[in-house]
Amino acid sequence: MRGLSKGARTVMFGEYGLQAEEPAWVTAQQLEAVRVTLSRKLKKEGGFFLRAFPDKPITKKPAETRMGKGKGGVEKWVAVVKRGRVICEIVGVDETAARELLKLAAYKLPLRTKFVKRDQEVTL
Repeated sequence: MRGLSKGARTVMFGEYGLQAEEPAWVTAQQLEAVRVTLSRKLKKEGGFFLRAFPDKPITKKPAETRMGKGKGGVEKWVAVVKRGRVICEIVGVDETAARELLKLAAYKLPLRTKFVKRDQEVTL
């Protein structure tokens, strides 16, 4: 997870975004918590775009299992988020409301994030 994100480093679909400042695995449950928070707070005012998808399976063997007998089952799905990746975007609200909404969304994530605007220069 070292280095900067290859893509999704600028706000493309919305007006404001939440950009990762450190690398992390973000689980499907954490992304779902972000989605629920944004959809409940936005109501019908604006829209949002999630730009991270959990496409990496993490496996784990059951507790107290002997060695061997193959690989364990899928425990969870994660999205690999590198530094600089825009995780979610918001459209249709003013800047102060967007800051509050993205702050609430950032509480659900296991990494440090920062608020970015559409035409803001990327500095990491």
